[in-house]
Amino acid sequence: MLEFLQNFFTDSSFIPHGHCYLWKPSLVWLNIISDSLIALVYYSIPIILVYFVHKRKDFPFKWILLLFGAFIVSCGTTHVMDVWTLWHPTYWLSTLIKVITAIISLHTAIALLPIIPQALALPSPAQLEAANCQLKLTLKELENTQAQLIQTEKMSSLGQLIAGIAHEINNPVNFIDGNIVIVNEYTRNLLNLITFYQECNCHLVSEIQAYIEEIDFDFIKEDLPKILYSMKMGAQRISKLVLSLRNFSRLDEADEKEVDIHDGLESTLLILQNRLEAEGNHPDIQVIKQYGNLPKVECYPGQLNQVFMNILNNSIDTLKESIIGCQLVVANAKTTGNQQLTTNNPQIRICTEVLDSNQVIIRIADNGCGMTEAVKQKVFDPFFTTKPVGSGTGLGMSISYQIINKHGGKLKCVSAPLQGTEFIIQIPIKIKSV
Repeated sequence: MLEFLQNFFTDSSFIPHGHCYLWKPSLVWLNIISDSLIALVYYSIPIILVYFVHKRKDFPFKWILLLFGAFIVSCGTTHVMDVWTLWHPTYWLSTLIKVITAIISLHTAIALLPIIPQALALPSPAQLEAANCQLKLTLKELENTQAQLIQTEKMSSLGQLIAGIAHEINNPVNFIDGNIVIVNEYTRNLLNLITFYQECNCHLVSEIQAYIEEIDFDFIKEDLPKILYSMKMGAQRISKLVLSLRNFSRLDEADEKEVDIHDGLESTLLILQNRLEAEGNHPDIQVIKQYGNLPKVECYPGQLNQVFMNILNNSIDTLKESIIGCQLVVANAKTTGNQQLTTNNPQIRICTEVLDSNQVIIRIADNGCGMTEAVKQKVFDPFFTTKPVGSGTGLGMSISYQIINKHGGKLKCVSAPLQGTEFIIQIPIKIKSV
């Protein structure tokens, strides 16, 4: 065995292949440099493959990469041996390394055959990009659905509460309203009787006359009808408010029906009346109505009222914030188109019109400070809000956009700094479910 190894590595039987190059320095060095560079690159590739396998433990073809690395190492070693045999004719060793390289390369080629179908089945970059886009759309739909569920639950609870309160208030109010007429008639008859008694009995008992003067009967006779009239007007106003609450909640009606859009707007404005009135440093918010002659619109009235509530609430908040914000920007009123931007005259303008024979438009505009382009681009995004933490959920406008889209319509926002904000609702007269 020892003799075999000595014969295996002996140089006596061969001459170095540098003799084949006639030991020309340029040719020798050209081979040395090229083989060395190839070997260096070959040895660096397995390092990269090992690093990749280490970082990507989930890679399915890890073993083939390691086998390929061994093949590359053996290929690099053959180039090292080409440099070595320029001076040392150890061709047996060089050949043995080539045999090992051949075996590894053959095994690698055979091992690649069964995984080629699996590799071909892997998604392409275009497919991955399409899947990624689909996932983004699905995530967006999930966010919208979540926002819709949250807001629907809130509005459902609010609607039930409003309907319950309206029902409970309605009975006593009807009783009061109906009995005021009778009380008014009774009182008028009694006052007439006393007056007639005064006129017919000139010599009243002194005690009765003194009591009439004590209670100031003449003032009572004049003021009592006024009080009864005020009570009747108050009862009628409560009845009107109850009716508006019932119209707003719409719990006793079918989801989809033909309604007068103006009834929904009026009900919403009546519910928000207390927010429109002066408060502290905030003056009254004037509501200017420019209603067109609209036909009845087929819609989901409860949901459409929800849109009106969200937009009008935002307009009121904007106008109240603008009292302070705009004072820092403008010293005097500025005219912007057909609106007057002023901190002393906050306004909400509601316009309705028939766009064509198939659609109606509702415009709700305020003369507040408006929005920047960045805010306007996000106004319909779920959970986006410019209000302080705890003051808004960021769901109102997103839900409103979905509701109008459900009607087959469009909801647009037109706004610019110092030029107010206008929301344009465009819906078909006959609903188009999407």
